[in-house]
Amino acid sequence: MNQFLHDVIKGLSAPKKYLESKYFYDATGDELFRQIMACDDYYLTNCEMEIFTSQTAELAACFTNRLPEFDVVELGAGDATKSVHLLKELVDNNVPFTYYPVDISTDVISLLHRELPKQLPGLNIQGLNGEYFNMLTKAKTLSDRIKVVLFLGSNIGNIPLEDATHFCRQLRDNLLPGDLMLIGFDLQKDPQIILNAYNDREGYTRRFNSNLLERINRELSGNFDVSQFLHYPTYDPGTGACKSYLVSLQDQQAEVADHSFNFHKYEPIFMEVSQKYTVAQIEDLVVLSGFKTIHQFFDSKSWFVDAVWECV
Repeated sequence: MNQFLHDVIKGLSAPKKYLESKYFYDATGDELFRQIMACDDYYLTNCEMEIFTSQTAELAACFTNRLPEFDVVELGAGDATKSVHLLKELVDNNVPFTYYPVDISTDVISLLHRELPKQLPGLNIQGLNGEYFNMLTKAKTLSDRIKVVLFLGSNIGNIPLEDATHFCRQLRDNLLPGDLMLIGFDLQKDPQIILNAYNDREGYTRRFNSNLLERINRELSGNFDVSQFLHYPTYDPGTGACKSYLVSLQDQQAEVADHSFNFHKYEPIFMEVSQKYTVAQIEDLVVLSGFKTIHQFFDSKSWFVDAVWECV
C-alpha cells in the first residue's frame, strides 16, 4: 500500500474524519495554490513579499555578517517567488552557497531546476524531493557547511499550536549550534481579514480543498462526488486557529480503492489548520524549541513577521 493511500484510509477511518494537507500539492494543487497566492484576499503573500523586496539587503546581512559561507535549505519551497529575492542578493554579492529547495511535489522541484538558473545565472541548486526532516538530513550529508533554513509562507501555521513546539524542537534536533532559521509567522489581526483569506471571492481555496478529493478519485480509484461537499472555513480569534473543512451535503458513501466510507449529512472532513500567532507566542516558541531570536522583520502593517533564529 502506498503512503498516500495509507494516510487517506487512516484519516477517513478516524472517528473525526480528516485528510492530511500535505497531499493538496499535486500538479493541479500546485497551480491552484499559485492562484491563491496571487489573489487579493490572500494577504499573506503580499505581506511576506514586501519584507523580501523592501528589506532584502538586511535579510541577507543577517546571514552574511555571521557566516562566510553556508547552504540555504528551503522547506516547502514552492515556486520560490519570495526567496528568489534573497537568493539574488546572495548571488549578486558573490556569497558562496548552495540552494537546496525541499518540496514534496516532484513538479515543484522540476520547475525550480528548470527556471531558477535562468533567473539567477551562477546559482548552485540541488532540489530535494521528499519530507522535511528526511531531506534536511540528506542536505547535511551533501555538504558540511552551516545551514540557513528557510521556512516561509507561515507554513508553521499548518501545524496545530499544541504541536508546534515539538515540530520546532525536531527542526532544532536536525541542526547544529550556529545554524540559522528564517521562519515566517502570520500574526493575529482583524478576524474578517483572516477569514476572507481562506474563503477568497474567486473560489480558488474552495477548489484547492476540493481538488484533494479529485486527486483521490484520480490516483486511488476513488468515487467522491465532489459537488456534494461544501468548503467551510472558520476562524477563532480566541485561539488564533483558522480551520478548513469539507462538509458532506447529504448522507452518502464513497469508495477509495477497496475501502468504503459512510458520510452523514453535514459531517465534516477536517482539511487544514492555519494558526495565527501573537509576538509573545512566537517568543515562547523560540525559547522552548532551543533557538534564540536574532532579528524580526515585519511588513509595514505588522500583519506578518519573518524571524531569524539561531540554534543554541
